[in-house]
Amino acid sequence: MNLYTKLLARQSAGKPIRVGLIGAGKFGSMFLSQVRHIPGMHLYGIADLSADRARAALTNTGWDAEAATTSSFANALASGRTCITEDGEALIRADGLDVVIDATGHPAAGIRHALLAAEHGRHMVMVNVEADVLAGAYLVEEFDRAGLVYSMAYGDQPALVCEMIDWARTCGFRVVAAGKGTKYLPQYAASTPETVWDHYGLTPEEAAKGGMNPQMFNSFLDGTKSALEMAAISNASGLLAPRDGLLFPPVGTHDLAEILKPRSAGGILEQAGMVEVISSLERDGRHVFGDLRWGVYITFEAMEDDGRGADYVRRCFREYQVVTDSSGRYATLFRPSHLIGLELGVSVASAALRGEPTGRTNGLVSDVVAVAKKALKPGDVLDGEGGYTVWGRIARAEDSLAMGGLPIGLAHNMPLKRAVAEGQMLSWDDVEATESQAVTIRRSMEDRARTQRAAAA
Repeated sequence: MNLYTKLLARQSAGKPIRVGLIGAGKFGSMFLSQVRHIPGMHLYGIADLSADRARAALTNTGWDAEAATTSSFANALASGRTCITEDGEALIRADGLDVVIDATGHPAAGIRHALLAAEHGRHMVMVNVEADVLAGAYLVEEFDRAGLVYSMAYGDQPALVCEMIDWARTCGFRVVAAGKGTKYLPQYAASTPETVWDHYGLTPEEAAKGGMNPQMFNSFLDGTKSALEMAAISNASGLLAPRDGLLFPPVGTHDLAEILKPRSAGGILEQAGMVEVISSLERDGRHVFGDLRWGVYITFEAMEDDGRGADYVRRCFREYQVVTDSSGRYATLFRPSHLIGLELGVSVASAALRGEPTGRTNGLVSDVVAVAKKALKPGDVLDGEGGYTVWGRIARAEDSLAMGGLPIGLAHNMPLKRAVAEGQMLSWDDVEATESQAVTIRRSMEDRARTQRAAAA
């Protein structure tokens, strides 16, 4: 509750938090619009594959790009200006940098940047949920050894949900379910970059004018991004993934506690303590009343003891008009919207001033496995998240490890060795795995997880 006070103190002392942003896309641009208004925080550098794109992002978010930027880290450090570079690794190595933000969306790049940040003593805010789900458990150990913070990005749904989970558990409640809302219908799983704009009600020309990337937006539509975000929440909180993948039930805010509870209590969950995404569309395409398309939620209940304490809490729920199910046992809390990169400064300040993450991976609990969008044949090359060949389905880590599931974060530019049927989950045995840092780290993390599970059995 006192981050702003701490920021003012840093500003007064002339010691602002120096931040390096890698990736000047939508998320990064939203942070750019706010960071110049945050006392005690200085945008030391922006790295993007296109320096022109970085300058355009500054201009589009209200900066005087010419006056505010330089091409020299030394000048940026001495003058308080912002260095623009096309070399993310050079930014991480630059003297005086405190916090690195990876907003690239590229899993291999996120892993590379994180390891370099840990090596050079920088805290890390990982907007890149693809990298976090692929190798977060490995990366967290590296940052812990270095005495640094590795954090989820506040403003994105995983960090906001983790905050709600932490709130509930700190209050002594049992978390029953947690997740977010989105627009989803089962047929979206087959969507491709060629068909995506039909579902958004846009023409390809309109989307191009808005600078909208069809493969990225298709990942949101086909369920892959939802699976990644729920896996990130699961790995941070210990909540479990549904055995058969996300259900995407159509639910309004008034029914959250009624539906997002265990089947044994009349809900849809296999058990208490799970992640799930709710849809803003009924299965016939009608709009859900009171939808939570842009928001996040948790359902929770009073902890059981001898019965009297839980009964008292349920009476309090009723007295204070908490939204509950019909029994009064299960309650819900939700936030109707999230502001994405506009809120990212909270993570930067928390890492630098408190030494605390706004959510982080604590183990390999859930995974996201590539699933064939169509029948694939030997020699076909996978095109990754949001593409034509695969979509990502959440799975419990124990099931993914047992089948040797191919992570969606690595299902890119890998040729198939054998045919895969439409709807089939892919495994490492199906592909010619290319050698890379990301592949090596992921396989090492999987081997370690199998060893730990065998020892615990």
